[in-house]
Amino acid sequence: MINILLAGVGGQGTVLAAKVLAQAAQSKGWQVRTAETIGMAQRGGNVTSHVRMGNEGEQVHSSLIAKKTAQLIIAFEPAEAARALEYLAPDGIVVTASSAVQPVTVALSGGAYRASDVIASLRAKLGERLIVVDDAAITEAVGSRKVLNTVLLASALFAEIIDLNLDDLRHAIEICVKPRFIELNQRAIDIVAGA
Repeated sequence: MINILLAGVGGQGTVLAAKVLAQAAQSKGWQVRTAETIGMAQRGGNVTSHVRMGNEGEQVHSSLIAKKTAQLIIAFEPAEAARALEYLAPDGIVVTASSAVQPVTVALSGGAYRASDVIASLRAKLGERLIVVDDAAITEAVGSRKVLNTVLLASALFAEIIDLNLDDLRHAIEICVKPRFIELNQRAIDIVAGA
């Protein structure tokens, strides 16, 4: 059983990323269950998607991941990675984007939220189990922030937690993503693979 938690902010593509992961797993014949917990997502609130895969033929009875059982957390933003840590298994890996999304509360208070501070804290806790993706450079090379979810999924596959490859991801994108965005997402995979 593989448990993957995706954590982001409304509008970043967290739910679509979960759908793509689930499709890739289903295409391999695995049983998959997903669930989303969406707060004030349309107002920049946090979105968490649970993806559970029966990669060894086992049945998946529940769609929600228990705390301390996620082998992989994919965070679309550093603060969301920190927020999701309670779900991480003792030997789990966190893949996070390096770019911050300023919370409304910080903007209103005039305070500062620096992604570098959060990433340093995560590095202190996780060491080599933290993979930080320079999402800004990759999405700029592609020409669109709309591929952030694909950039993070492709980067997470290199952690080798899931027995899925880039071709599995490409196929799932062709099924799940709107036709006009498929080529853009495929280009993002190419850039991640070449990086």
